[in-house]
Amino acid sequence: MKNKKIVLGISGGIAAYKSPELVRLLIKAGAEVQVVMTQAATKFVTETTMQAVSGNPVFVSQWDPRVSNGMAHIELSRNADAILIAPVSADMMAKHSLGLADDLLSTLCLARGTESGGMIVDCPLLMAPAMNLQMWNHPATKRSVERLQRDGVHLLGPASGDQACGEVGMGRMLEPVEIIESLIAFFQKKLLQGKKVLITAGPTFEPIDPVRGITNRSSGKMGFAIARAAIESGAEVHLITGPVALDTPLAHTGKIQRTDVETAEQMLNAVLAAKDYDIFFSVAAVADWKIKSPNLQKIKKNSSNGLSIEFEENADILFTIASRVKNNKPFCVGFAAETENIEEYGKTKLKQKKIPMLIANHGPSTFGSDENQLILIEANGSLKLARSDKLSLAREIIAKVSERLV
Repeated sequence: MKNKKIVLGISGGIAAYKSPELVRLLIKAGAEVQVVMTQAATKFVTETTMQAVSGNPVFVSQWDPRVSNGMAHIELSRNADAILIAPVSADMMAKHSLGLADDLLSTLCLARGTESGGMIVDCPLLMAPAMNLQMWNHPATKRSVERLQRDGVHLLGPASGDQACGEVGMGRMLEPVEIIESLIAFFQKKLLQGKKVLITAGPTFEPIDPVRGITNRSSGKMGFAIARAAIESGAEVHLITGPVALDTPLAHTGKIQRTDVETAEQMLNAVLAAKDYDIFFSVAAVADWKIKSPNLQKIKKNSSNGLSIEFEENADILFTIASRVKNNKPFCVGFAAETENIEEYGKTKLKQKKIPMLIANHGPSTFGSDENQLILIEANGSLKLARSDKLSLAREIIAKVSERLV
C-alpha cells in the first residue's frame, strides 16, 4: 500500500464507527487517504474526527468551495489508485447499481477516473457492505449486488456475526484489518488467476502416548504466507496444516479451504484426498519417523521397565505426489530446512524427490520468525532471495512459479 492514494467513502451506518481505525491502518500501511462522507455518515462519525485521523480535509458537499472549479466529483478521483466505500449502505449500493447520483459520494462513483498513460481510465471501486441481515438478504439488495458485480465493482464481504440491532447473521462489515488485507490483495498481480493450489504447512505431531509426542519447531508461518500470496494472486487454495496457532489467511474471501491434521499419516491422507489442483507447495515440516506402537495410556516416569521406543519411517508426502505427476500437473515445489550445507543438500533433495523446484533455508534461524532467507533451487541453477518478511518472500516465490507455468 506504500504511496497508494485511496479515496475512502463513508455512507450512513453504525459501522462507520470503525472508519477512523480503518483510516489509521491504511496510513500505517503506507497509503494516503482522502475521506468523502455522505450527510448520513456525519450522524455516526464527525468530519473533525475523520480529518484528524486522515490528515486531510474531509469532503461532504458537492458544492464545497475548496475545489476551485466546483467539480469535486471529478477532481477527487483523478489521482486515486482506488475508491473504497466502507461502510457502504444498502441505499448507496442500490443508487450506484442504478446509476443514481444525488450527492458528492454517489456522483464521484459515477464520474470516477484516474490518469494512466496520458489517458483517463476507470478508477477501481471497492465496497464493504454493512447492514442488517434482513436488508442484506432482501431481493432488492441481491439485485443490487448482481448489477454492481456485473459492472466491475469489487465487494469486500460482508461477514456474518453480531449486529448493532441485536440480531446475528450476514451483513456485518468486515473488520478494518480484513478490509486492509483485501485491499492489499486487490493490488497484487493475478498471476495464478483460475489456478488451484494445494499447500501443506506447519509441523506434524507423532504421539508417544495420549499426552506426549514428537514434533518440531515449525510455526507454519511460511506455509500460511504462501497460502495468502496464492490467494492474492487469484488462486483457490486448499491449506492442509499441522498443529499451529495461526488464523486462516484471508478466510473472509471464501477462496481458501483449511484442513487441520496432526500426524504425518493424516497429512498424507488429506493430500491424497485432494483432487484436481495445479500446484503443490510442500511447505510442512513433516516428521520423517513415527512411533511404531504408541502407548494407549500415559507412560509413568517411574516405570520399572524403563522407556524403549521403536520407530518406523513415515511416507514421503512430496515424493508420493511428485511420482504421480502427469503432463506437468501438479507443479511441485518442495521446502527443506537444513542446519548446514543448505544449498548442497537442497540440490540433492531436488534430484531425489524428482521435483522442478525446491526452496531451502536454515531451519533454526527461521522457525517462529516473521522473516526468512531462502535459496530457490532448480535443475539449471539456484537463486538466493534477499532476507525479507515471509509474505514478501511468498509473493516472490508465487511470481517465480507462475513463470514456470507459462
